[in-house]
Amino acid sequence: MTKEDWEAVIGLEVHAQVSSNTKLFSSSSTEFGAEHNTQVSLVDAAMPGTLPILNYYCIEQAIRTGLALSAEINKYSYFDRKNYFYPDLPQGYQITQFFEPIVKNGRVFINDNEKEIRIARIHLEQDAGKSVHEESKTYVDLNRAGVALMEIVSEPDLRSSAEAAECMKKLRQILRYIGSCDGDMEKGSLRCDANVSVRLKGSSTFGTRCEIKNLNSIRYIVQAIDYEIQRQIEILESGEEISQDTLLFDVASGKTKVMRSKEDASDYRYFPEPDLLPVEVSQDKIDLIQSSLPELPDQKKLRYIEELGINEYDANVITSDKAIADYFEELIKKHDSKLAVTWLTVELFGRLNKAGIDIVSSPIKANALSELLDFIVDGTISAKLGKQVFDSMFETGKPASLIIEEQGLKQITDRGQISEVIDKIINNNQDKVQEYKSGKTKLYGFFVGEVMKLTKGKASPDVVNSILSERLSN
Repeated sequence: MTKEDWEAVIGLEVHAQVSSNTKLFSSSSTEFGAEHNTQVSLVDAAMPGTLPILNYYCIEQAIRTGLALSAEINKYSYFDRKNYFYPDLPQGYQITQFFEPIVKNGRVFINDNEKEIRIARIHLEQDAGKSVHEESKTYVDLNRAGVALMEIVSEPDLRSSAEAAECMKKLRQILRYIGSCDGDMEKGSLRCDANVSVRLKGSSTFGTRCEIKNLNSIRYIVQAIDYEIQRQIEILESGEEISQDTLLFDVASGKTKVMRSKEDASDYRYFPEPDLLPVEVSQDKIDLIQSSLPELPDQKKLRYIEELGINEYDANVITSDKAIADYFEELIKKHDSKLAVTWLTVELFGRLNKAGIDIVSSPIKANALSELLDFIVDGTISAKLGKQVFDSMFETGKPASLIIEEQGLKQITDRGQISEVIDKIINNNQDKVQEYKSGKTKLYGFFVGEVMKLTKGKASPDVVNSILSERLSN
């Protein structure tokens, strides 16, 4: 048998940190990068006698996420205790939702909306703390303990690492659009566990799955899944059986390694959380949250294509990131969409890529670029000079109006002034005038170039063409 005879079966468990200023069951801050153990309440540290108080904003964020994924909202859900012991879990259990999650039966589309990935459930749970290892010692930082997480669990509908990566990107895109998670994988706001098994193509029976924990980049998701698929195929082709294990991905070696044997639900002894009341959500509340949802990326992309006439490639690029889409929306408030696309995707992106920064860090904000386009459209400067001004804006952060004034770049539109320049050029180049009139029409570009040279590129192209055509036809 060859690799082509096998099929991967993959499901994701995505852990998305809820965008909330405070934790799920306490008023402690969730700010990233604080000093160790400075954002820990008595509840987070599991001091005896303390009780959790539910942050209902996190419930609303989970509902927003569910609605954005076309899911069912559970009007009656509750929390459970997941029992296990670990140094950075001071309670000795995690408060999660096992039996009745807040959201179930959603979906997300990948591969240009050609494939549907079912979302089994979304439940809320508290994050654990962090163990910091130094030589022979381990320190515990509880700043993350109690931070609200949404666990988004997909059905095993993915068939390759590429599809898993695409699914992760699509979920991140949606979460950012609706504001329920910032999707910053580098800061740990978004990570996933991948459940991977293989089976012979055509088989309907699932193989033994292994779970790869805590994948915190798209690149690692692809590398870990690819390695695990190949590892399992080699084991099965050698006649051995897959052991159901929990794995870690070692970035240095590019290999998965056994962390522990895979647990079953019974190992965690789930039972309802006695210190929290069930969560009841009315239909009116669901409808209110539904009405507050912004335009989602697929909806925005379709509008750009059908209403603005943008091609599918550019529409994909612009809607891929909410910050880019917001920037573009600001531009098209005043300007033609195709002009905005060109200046955004060609001029701005080119400079951002060269500088190695994203659009959020751009020194040219949308309103500043919009002002520059105003000057180009109304003829104050030419498009060519506009690019020169744009470079100066990018380097200095100064507005277009100030740069145009400082550099004396305002376009010359006075017909009398341009006529004098053209007459001078024609008088000094009578030989070329005769050649042009004899049929060498390509010389027209020579005359335009001479005008631009003498006016330092400031002559209005429209006025130049109007006068020059008239002079050369006489």
